[in-house]
Amino acid sequence: PLATLSHVSFALAPGRVLGVLGRTGSGKTTLTRLLFRLYDVDEGAISLDGIDLRAVGLGELRRHVGLVTQDVQLFAATVRDNLTLFANYDPSRPAVSDDNIVTALETLGLGPWLRGLPDGLDTVLESGGKGLSAGEAQLLALARVFLRDPRLVVLDEASSRLDPATEGVLERAIDRLLAGRTGIVIAHRLRTVQRADDILILEGGRVVEHGPRAALAADPGSRFYQLLQTGLEEVLA
Repeated sequence: PLATLSHVSFALAPGRVLGVLGRTGSGKTTLTRLLFRLYDVDEGAISLDGIDLRAVGLGELRRHVGLVTQDVQLFAATVRDNLTLFANYDPSRPAVSDDNIVTALETLGLGPWLRGLPDGLDTVLESGGKGLSAGEAQLLALARVFLRDPRLVVLDEASSRLDPATEGVLERAIDRLLAGRTGIVIAHRLRTVQRADDILILEGGRVVEHGPRAALAADPGSRFYQLLQTGLEEVLA
């Protein structure tokens, strides 16, 4: 069950990345689902550029807000169709060229993987991502969002353990995806927190700390400072 958020209020300036921390059940997932309008708020409002999200059509909203979760949905379809979510068959949606797909994969570090496929973009993937590593599936999820070029990226960081080489590729891909964009990252690891400009800590559905990461990290009285001393992986599990 999702946690209930209460009296949560914050602003995120364009181009900044917010790291959201909290134990399981603190409200992190609820926050991301509300931003993507999988649910709507009962009271108050969530605004993007001053516009209430409830006044924006779902299709329009999801062109401007990209969501990457730990659960990557892949279909029994070609690499092309998995990345474009079948946009090229829908006349109401802009077609995505193969050049743009290849550029996205190369940018995010999946170029060698693509070149190793038997039929390139026409290679058919198995349903559920069978045959792919956890890292490859996550990178494909990032590439989907990269192709849509949203203004806001919401990233629920994968907490699965990856080998160091794959983790390095994934971290670089996240950096490239967030470059020049506003980001909200549900963070589980110290390395991810270090890319955030601001930190928001949730507890029991409420904000218990919010501020610039560097300032909180330098303040021995802050919760974030204590988390850094203890180790995020241990405290936020």
